[in-house]
Amino acid sequence: MCRVVDLKQAVLAKNDEAARALRAELTARGTTVVNLLSSPGSGKTALLERELLLARERGVAVAALTADLATENDAVRLARSGVPVKQVLTDGLCHLEAGMLGRHLDGWMPDDTRLLFVENVGNLVCPASYDLGESLRVVLASVTEGEDKPLKYPTAFGLAHLVIVTKTDIAKAVEFDEDAFRAHVQQVNPGVEVVLTSARANEGVGLLLDRALAVGAGATVHAPVMAGRDGGHLDHHGAHDHDHDHGADHSHDHDQDHDHGHLPPHRHADAAATQSR
Repeated sequence: MCRVVDLKQAVLAKNDEAARALRAELTARGTTVVNLLSSPGSGKTALLERELLLARERGVAVAALTADLATENDAVRLARSGVPVKQVLTDGLCHLEAGMLGRHLDGWMPDDTRLLFVENVGNLVCPASYDLGESLRVVLASVTEGEDKPLKYPTAFGLAHLVIVTKTDIAKAVEFDEDAFRAHVQQVNPGVEVVLTSARANEGVGLLLDRALAVGAGATVHAPVMAGRDGGHLDHHGAHDHDHDHGADHSHDHDQDHDHGHLPPHRHADAAATQSR
């Protein structure tokens, strides 16, 4: 008799187990993880750089881990803030997983880190399915991406604790319809907060830092409706994209490949901007 095994669910369940362990460990040591998701070119690196600079000015112990397919460009930019930064090169993998994150933090992140910002791979499909042990999941979209972005990527936006609009300094030039965007966000994630930002114009800078610090201090995060649906796999987020088949043999572009890691023992030491493959 043949037994059908749902490889997708097995992979995601394994990730959830690693995410729970990592979240418990980091929470116990006072570190709040913020998972940043967006499409490529959304401006999340520019905004994160400003937030890291502000955190340093305020004396908040922060660190940042940024994932990309091939270059160290984002880490170089973020390191200008003067905070510990680590680059993870995924070699074509479309997202981070909890086990992968745990391995890269091992022996790197300073013990006093209060906030860890994780800049996920630029992609709104695969990363949406993977809990990284974060306490705050943030989805960003620029004004140039279209007001219907939340409807095109309902899982990413539907599981967000916070939605950030970027590049608002050019909103008028690109005829961005803020009301329509907000309505579409509420359609997939009722009640989630939407904030407007512009790193260039210094609009809304500090809001992400404030929200992350509040969560670290025990503030209640928004509870996405999608996270409560039956069949959801994310430890505290819920549902997943059903169009990403983890049971197939893939030959992918940047939106597909993935690696399934194990959560290792977790140790911490002094950090610097580094590259890790």
